[in-house]
Amino acid sequence: MDDTWLKVFIAVTSFAVVLQAMILAALYLSVRKSTAKMEALANEVKGKAIPVMDTVQTYLAEIGPYVANLRPQLDTVASNITESSTLVRNQLQRIDATLTDALDRTRLQVIRADELLNRTMDKVEDTSEMVHKTVVSPLRQVNGLMNAISTGVEVFFGQKRRHGKNGMGVPQDEMFI
Repeated sequence: MDDTWLKVFIAVTSFAVVLQAMILAALYLSVRKSTAKMEALANEVKGKAIPVMDTVQTYLAEIGPYVANLRPQLDTVASNITESSTLVRNQLQRIDATLTDALDRTRLQVIRADELLNRTMDKVEDTSEMVHKTVVSPLRQVNGLMNAISTGVEVFFGQKRRHGKNGMGVPQDEMFI
């Protein structure tokens, strides 16, 4: 029995080794295919990229002196822009301060004008009341007194005209009809 078990284990182990060999062979073939594809891709990239790189290097070699000549001018432009922006910022701050001051002064003058107008209107009202109390009221009283005296004198002397009871006018009005 020992011999049978030994043969079974040897057969299973042999099968496992053969299976591993086949898996390794399949891996080798797939890596070989991938390597071939990668080499073809690398050759294609090399074939297309190298001429482009050469062209770029040629252009850079041609443009290099122009860029070197432009560099000081670009530095000057950048410094001028920096100075200009600083000047503009300072001027805007000064304008803001000036406008704020002018607005505050205008607001103060409007407040003063409003107070002056209110005081003037109060004085006009006070004067109007005083004129009413000192002139208009006494004149009304004198006028009422004069009307009372006039009516009293007319009644006393019998000169008061009376209207007729039938709505007819005074005798003078009858003359014109």
